[in-house]
Order: sequence, then C-alpha cells, then structure tokens
Amino acid sequence: MLKKLYDRSELWFAIAWIVAYVVLASAGDNLSQALGIPKLVTLPILAVLSAGLFLFVRKHGLTRKYGLCKPQIASAKMLYYAPLILLLTANLWYGVRLHQPPLETVLYILSMFCVGFLEELIFRGLLFQAMAKDGVRSAIVVSSVTFGIGHIVNLFNGSGAELLPNLLQVMYAVAVGFAFVMIFCRTKSLVPCIITHSVFNGLSAFANEAAGTMQRQVISGVLLAVIAGGYAWYLALHKAE
Repeated sequence: MLKKLYDRSELWFAIAWIVAYVVLASAGDNLSQALGIPKLVTLPILAVLSAGLFLFVRKHGLTRKYGLCKPQIASAKMLYYAPLILLLTANLWYGVRLHQPPLETVLYILSMFCVGFLEELIFRGLLFQAMAKDGVRSAIVVSSVTFGIGHIVNLFNGSGAELLPNLLQVMYAVAVGFAFVMIFCRTKSLVPCIITHSVFNGLSAFANEAAGTMQRQVISGVLLAVIAGGYAWYLALHKAE
C-alpha cells in the first residue's frame, strides 16, 4: 500500500508521513503522561515509524535519493560543519542539570534520536525531494517553514510549553530547517543533519531549564536563528563553488 501511494504521488506520500508522525507522536506523549512515565509509549511508536520508513527507503533503493549516504563534498567546503557544532552546545549554555530519573532520561534521549531521524528524512528527504521536481527554491522554503511550524505541536502535546518560548522555537526551527536543507542540497546527504538534530534534541535532557529565564530564552532563540540562518545563507551563496 505504501509503495502504491509513493508511486502515485511522492508529495502525498510525504504529507501522509508528516500527518502520521505528528498525530502518533502527540498521542504517544499524551498516553505516556497519563501513565506517569514520559516517552514510555512515545518511544516504541517513534521506533516503529523510524524502522518502517528506513526499511521502505532501503527496500526500494532510495537511500541515495533521500540522503542516507556519505556527504558528496569535502567538509572543508562546509566550514567543517562548525556552525552545527556550535548549535549542539545550545542546550548547555546555561549549565547542566539532570532533571529526570535515569529511566525517563534514557527514554527521552532515545525518543529524541528517533525524532531527529524521522524529521530529517520526512521534511528534508521526502517532502523536499517531492517538491523539488517543480522548483528547488520553493521546495527549500516549504521544507524549512513546515519544519518550523510543525513545532507548534509542543503547545498541545502535554509538554507544558509556554506560548512565547514555543514561538521562539518555531522561529529558530525555520532557520535550522533552512540550514539543514541547504546542507542536503550541497552534500546530497542527510547524515550531518540527522546527527546534529538527534544529538541537539538528546542534549536537551541535560539542559538547566531552571536558569532559562524568559530573557535568556529570547536571547538563545535569536542566537540560534542567527547562527543557523547565517550558515544557510553562506551555503546558498557558495553553492556554485
């Protein structure tokens, strides 16, 4: 059934995966909260989605098309991915704190690794490639914006996110999405994006949220947007090199 949908329309295939991911991940979070152990239900759901999508891509010989391969250009031309390394430190800017029991921490980190894989393969892989057929520029915009807007779900999934911090997250997520899609365009690989996304999310388990005042959250959000957006523009302006 999945292959028939894919052959009929790659765009609708991507949209179907976006809807399935958002709905099932949110449902998993709500059920996990109801059971009193965050990510207890979410992790198996995300693991099944990750395995299912990976096996589909591999089975049908689509790994290279969707960037599950080594980068095709030297890291020097990508500034050695230094901006990505800087982004990875963001969750540790205000100190380190373990604010969940060991089991919950492990469930959270593993869930975030799945999220990084799924979001990159869905938004930068499926959606971008489906839209790029009709225009790469519009595909870049849509992939970046939908990725950012998708983070609004944190307002409704029981995570307790407040309005302003979540809107800031949407803002820098658009910028990060722009950077990631430009990395994919340049290197033909999603591996750097998947690694960065997964580790960034995982490190949030150790973020010192108590020190994250509203002012600091605003500053962090703006800095993340500037770093990611600046890197994306650099890659866009030097794509011909």
